[in-house]
Amino acid sequence: MMSDSTLRGFAACGCGRSDHQLNTYDYLSDVPGNNEASDLVEVQFKNTRKGYYRNDNGLDLVKGDIVAVEANPGHDIGTVTLTGSLVPLQMKKACLKPGTEIRRVYRKARPVDIEKWHEAQGREVGTMIQSRQIAKELQLDMKIGDVEYQGDCNKAIFYYIADARVDFRKLIKVLADTFHVRIEMKQIGARQEAGRIGGIGPCGRELCCATWMKVFTSVNTGAARFQDISPNPQKLAGQCAKLKCCLNYELATYMEASKKMPERNVHLETADATYYFFKGDILGGLVTYSTDRRLAANLETITAERAREIIVMNRKGEKPLALSEETPEVPQRPLDLAEQDELTRFDKNKKRKKRKKTLRGGGQQMVDEE
Repeated sequence: MMSDSTLRGFAACGCGRSDHQLNTYDYLSDVPGNNEASDLVEVQFKNTRKGYYRNDNGLDLVKGDIVAVEANPGHDIGTVTLTGSLVPLQMKKACLKPGTEIRRVYRKARPVDIEKWHEAQGREVGTMIQSRQIAKELQLDMKIGDVEYQGDCNKAIFYYIADARVDFRKLIKVLADTFHVRIEMKQIGARQEAGRIGGIGPCGRELCCATWMKVFTSVNTGAARFQDISPNPQKLAGQCAKLKCCLNYELATYMEASKKMPERNVHLETADATYYFFKGDILGGLVTYSTDRRLAANLETITAERAREIIVMNRKGEKPLALSEETPEVPQRPLDLAEQDELTRFDKNKKRKKRKKTLRGGGQQMVDEE
């Protein structure tokens, strides 16, 4: 069994998987004095919404604590996901705007606060369905993707998607009269909606936008072409119906490796033929050439270095005897045991014996017998 000191080295109190998305691993949670390094804490609400608050009251907060924080109006309920010296780094990574107000943590949530919070969560699905019907009746070209109630049920945030500008002033008035709460409309994109809903990607893992990604960069089809990925829209699109964010993950590596590859529009001249670019393996550093510009004929695969050498030779007016530097080896024919052995190989070798046979008249004759 491991000792207590060994267990403390894993910082187990900071790596528990919470029931929220965008989980954060607090690897400094067991370092003495970590919580005193900063009075800022990271608090997560429904799905991917996070906020940063100041622990002015000096509460002993750890990851997983449910707290009541300042809101406008009233208070909100969330879960502490990060404390100590890592919080300022997360705030820098979140690219908060200068002058952003840092609100306070009121207290640890009481049983009454948690009961009210669960009541607010129970109203969200019904409110979303009813609000979609209201938007349809008002003939608004928008989709309400999610609804989030504040912890004290005084405010509701409606997340919507729209391709064009939407005048929802009348919608806000109808929603306020229907649900009797303060209404806040927040426009999100298709990727943000997928992150809030969550799901499993074709790789078998949770969606990146639902687990760790908060900043979304633009993705274009050029990233797929650069990596020689088949331009199939069904395979390139994610669950948000946009191009997959993971197309950008290895793009820099491919761009660096492609600098060592020969140009595709340059053909190679040898003593007996002209070879045209057919396909290339960027990461492997291999290039395949064909003797036909459009078809796969007499394909030969060489390294990118060898291809650049031949290009330099062609520019000097020289032509190598063949694309490959090494003479091709004649492949050995595979051995066939049934062909090289006879069917009678299991028969016993029989020795031929000679005996004398007496003939009529007294003569003798040597006769072979097995």
